Amino acid sequence: MTKPPHLTLIDGSGFIFRAYHRLPPLTDPEGTPVGAVFGFTSMLWNQIEAARKSPEDDYLAVILDAGKRSFRNDLYPDYKANRPEPPEDLLPQFPLIRDAVNALNVPCIEKPGLEADDLIASYAEAALAQGMEVTIISSDKDLMQLIRPGLTLLDTMQNKRFDEAQVLEKWGVPPASLADVLALMGDSVDNVPGVPGVGPKTAADLVNQYGTVEEVLAHVGEIKRPKLKQNLLDHAEAARLSRILVELKRDCPLEPPLASLKLSDNGEDADRLAAFLAKHGFRSLLAKLGEKGRAAAETIARPEPAEAEEPQAPFDLDAYECVTTPERLDWWLQAARHEGVVGFDTETSALDAMRADLVGFSLAIAPGKACYVPVGHVSGEGLLAEPVAQLSPAQALPGLKALLEDPGVLKVGQNLKYDMLVMARLGIGIAPFDDTMLLSYALAGGLHGHGMDELSGRHLGHTPIAFKEVAGSGKAEISFAAVPLDRATRYGAEDADVTLRLWRKFRPMLWRSRVTRVHEWCDRPLVPVLARMERAGVLVDRAELSRMSTEFAGEMARLEGEAHAIAGQPFTLGSPKQLGEILFEKLGAPGGKKGKSGQYSTDVTELERLAALAPGSDVANLSQKLLDWRQVSKLRSTYTEALQQQINPDTGRVHTSYSMAVASTGRLASTDPNLQNIPIRTQMGRRIRDAFVAPEGHVILSADYNQIELRLMAEMAEVPELKAAYSSGEDIHALTARQIFGLPAGAPVDRELRGRAKTINFSIIYGISAFGLAQRLGISRAEAAEFIERYLDHYSGIRRYMAETVAKVKEDAFVTTLFGRRVHVPGIRSKVQSERAGAERAAINAPVQGTAADIIKRAMIRMEPALAAAGLTGTRMLLQVHDELVFEVPHAEVSKATETIRSVMESAAAPALRLSVPLGVEVGTGPNWGAAH
Repeated sequence: MTKPPHLTLIDGSGFIFRAYHRLPPLTDPEGTPVGAVFGFTSMLWNQIEAARKSPEDDYLAVILDAGKRSFRNDLYPDYKANRPEPPEDLLPQFPLIRDAVNALNVPCIEKPGLEADDLIASYAEAALAQGMEVTIISSDKDLMQLIRPGLTLLDTMQNKRFDEAQVLEKWGVPPASLADVLALMGDSVDNVPGVPGVGPKTAADLVNQYGTVEEVLAHVGEIKRPKLKQNLLDHAEAARLSRILVELKRDCPLEPPLASLKLSDNGEDADRLAAFLAKHGFRSLLAKLGEKGRAAAETIARPEPAEAEEPQAPFDLDAYECVTTPERLDWWLQAARHEGVVGFDTETSALDAMRADLVGFSLAIAPGKACYVPVGHVSGEGLLAEPVAQLSPAQALPGLKALLEDPGVLKVGQNLKYDMLVMARLGIGIAPFDDTMLLSYALAGGLHGHGMDELSGRHLGHTPIAFKEVAGSGKAEISFAAVPLDRATRYGAEDADVTLRLWRKFRPMLWRSRVTRVHEWCDRPLVPVLARMERAGVLVDRAELSRMSTEFAGEMARLEGEAHAIAGQPFTLGSPKQLGEILFEKLGAPGGKKGKSGQYSTDVTELERLAALAPGSDVANLSQKLLDWRQVSKLRSTYTEALQQQINPDTGRVHTSYSMAVASTGRLASTDPNLQNIPIRTQMGRRIRDAFVAPEGHVILSADYNQIELRLMAEMAEVPELKAAYSSGEDIHALTARQIFGLPAGAPVDRELRGRAKTINFSIIYGISAFGLAQRLGISRAEAAEFIERYLDHYSGIRRYMAETVAKVKEDAFVTTLFGRRVHVPGIRSKVQSERAGAERAAINAPVQGTAADIIKRAMIRMEPALAAAGLTGTRMLLQVHDELVFEVPHAEVSKATETIRSVMESAAAPALRLSVPLGVEVGTGPNWGAAH
């Protein structure tokens, strides 16, 4: 009798951790840890060989978790919160394990928002329905609830196969009742609450007597044991929630379909497998490939000392290929698939990704091996421009789409967010990916820039072709579409080549520098999130901007007239030369010094100094008028006028661009337009936000972390008074006011005194000097120094934190955030005392500000899956401004969106960080951004 087809489903996580713990640390020729990769590959290969020896049709797949969050976290945010983080040297091995599965030509299945167990359950159900037999390879007890005739579980840790009889023997209930037992007993590893005091035996007894969790709760009055009875009554809802959490989802969409898992249809690509094994130095596994393996083994580089640099292939720009036929493009696409990693870059018609047309793209498959594919070049410019011999988009883009969306090929770019936006407008995604700009940023944030040309010079000793060399500059600049193909090929292909070389150099450096975690948790996954936010844009009311612009012009005219009256003569307020002469020569302002240009300094610091002198004097009044005029002038030119020009004609929205590798602390920067520097301390500045509006049927929702840096300082400096105050919801600024200004506990604090305490609270965490605090509070330097001493005496943990941080930065020249981001502070080794003092202040705040930046990044990464899981299909995340996220929400979704967004933001630090200080989030809504505050 012919046996039915057989499906083997491998729980990849179990294989990974078993391989990691059973093998000693190993590194490949590039220095990357690969012990778990080697063990995983060996075990998977053995399973494949065993399956192929059986006479029946065999199907096999590896199932992985796509991430730490699933739909269960939306039901219960603390689900799996207690799980420890993976070891640092295991993190860089996860993508290599995916490479191993692809090299063995086995389907590797993972879906965001779902756990591997859910996918295993869904494929198993489908296979059984088609008459297959199923083996699940896992040591996960949750999967035992699937066991029935035709389905067994093989626990390779115990080398034991479980069928229905073994489950009954182990748990005291059949597989169909196991979920009820697991729900009642809970699970400390997955943080499933269960019912206190209920262990496996008690849970099995209850289920055997009553049936399900609901039946147990319905008959709780019959239970004789008083403590057990009370626990069941007190924790009934926890038991019901636990039952939902442990239940496996068995109806997930099967992508890829079950039929595609057939082993006979997925034979090994020996060349691809040999290349993978050779790349990572797996000689013993190569021996299994016979002659092909022996040949590949000869290519394995001998390990060099850690200090030795990998020899660089020479840059031969004339060796790059210009691809103009479908046959050659197909060759490059297949070669990229064979390599498994490809450098990718686009050339476009504009710097604005939302308005740029694709002109061509480049691929690099190895150092020195790259091509350029033109798709939008013309001969000449303007009305006389004519197409050149090249591939059309219709010929090139389908194949490119298949490559860029191929889960088995890693795409590597430099500032890849731009390319993602360009390709998204063509209906093409890019995944999986890595970004050399962000790799460099994780390794050297604060040390230097992270642009490709600078990185190439620093790390490859090569200066790439400048854009102006191929397209000209100034009035002579031409569009890239008009650049001749030979020059375009050298320029474009070189970019992809340089990018791939940088990736090969940077990637193994991550784990050595212990920054893999921050790259993989905070930076790299944020790229597509930001790309989608930038593409969404935010609606702007052009008419409101125009009204404000007119009003601001009137205010500028008023201030100009008053300034002329004080000066006793007309002058140009925007002229530093005229202003300096009026202030220092005519009005006799003290302290004026001329710079090298021969002009008096009239910058904002100087004007603020003069405005604070002798209030009511002409010098002070004029200086204040000038400060006010400059602020209104900047609001008008930078926002009310410029924003009208930056509205995209196709979308009617403003699309800011987020820079990810500028601020050393990890904070994002916003450009074109800069929406993070809109002044909010003045009424006029706050009004700018009124022009950012919700479309009809929607509101703007603002979710802002409340005092996150103060909360983190309380956590990091271990300040018990502040931690207790935050846990109880006490007013921190009022608390500080009482302690610094000597008020009795519980005494009322007026608005002015609270405001001074607020300034002190936030100034201290920035390491402010007595001089700086004196300027902010308008007090003497001695009084400010006394306030600082009182503050640090009372909050001694902050004094200790500051001292330890300064000592560390003096030793290492960097500090780290709680997520492990290194913030380099090179100024600490300056020979100039004022620069060293500034570096100390920066170092004190950097871990706090950097951790806050990492937390909101984690919230942004988790936000989209959480909104989708909650069914909030119309809610979109639009903007990030420091500690604030801005959303566009349909009226019908406001209540649920508020709850979901708050939950995601408040739990964003977990499970990587177990903060004892709660994260507070303030949420507001309104027809525009200003009204949402």
